[in-house]
Amino acid sequence: MKLGEIIDHYSEPSHPKGITIEGNMVTLKPLVANQFAEELFLSNSIDIEGGNWTYLPYGPFKSELEYASWIESFEEGSDPVFFAIVSKKLKKAIGVASYLRVNQDAGSIEVGHINYSPLLQKTTEATEAMYLMMKWAFENGYRRYEWKCNALNLRSRAAAQRFGFSYEGVFRQMAIVKGRNRDTAWFAMIDKEWNSIEKCFTKFLSESNFDENGKPNLSLRSLTKPLLYKLDNLDLS
Repeated sequence: MKLGEIIDHYSEPSHPKGITIEGNMVTLKPLVANQFAEELFLSNSIDIEGGNWTYLPYGPFKSELEYASWIESFEEGSDPVFFAIVSKKLKKAIGVASYLRVNQDAGSIEVGHINYSPLLQKTTEATEAMYLMMKWAFENGYRRYEWKCNALNLRSRAAAQRFGFSYEGVFRQMAIVKGRNRDTAWFAMIDKEWNSIEKCFTKFLSESNFDENGKPNLSLRSLTKPLLYKLDNLDLS
């Protein structure tokens, strides 16, 4: 009878509540309404049609007050742990992400509630924010880092693989969100893969990888794709 690998030197990783993560282009700070609600509401308002909220279980919010109340409902909790993504260039918060399903016993943690305003979308700042979160998780002893999304959200599925998450399947009828069925696509990376994945991010984010117009010579997807344990079964090219 086959048995799993013996884990005999495991130490419970620290919890991310209250931490700040510093990067070169962005800083991830604990999401607090009285500090970031106004900036984030205005940044999100650039998305006039509200498409950013399509696959999230909340939003769009009609007013800054409503948005601030939503933030306040999570401030004292320990799961999920929300961060404001603060751009050093713009000197304001332009996105949100969180850790959730924090399982210190098993060493598993998920990234989610990702909501990039139009000011953050498709930027190297956006990529660095995800890199910083996974880097913190693995450097603090987590064994597994997860990404889950609505199976119909093809952009999120593509992003997961671009960031180095391997496809693990679809959980059918996992939830009802905004009155609609949600099948959930699962992705993950593990600690044994992290060193190789981190090298991809370091290479991609290095100044030498960008031309004078800010366009990367090597895409992150081209660097991470060969490392994936399993690819999504959809054509996400």
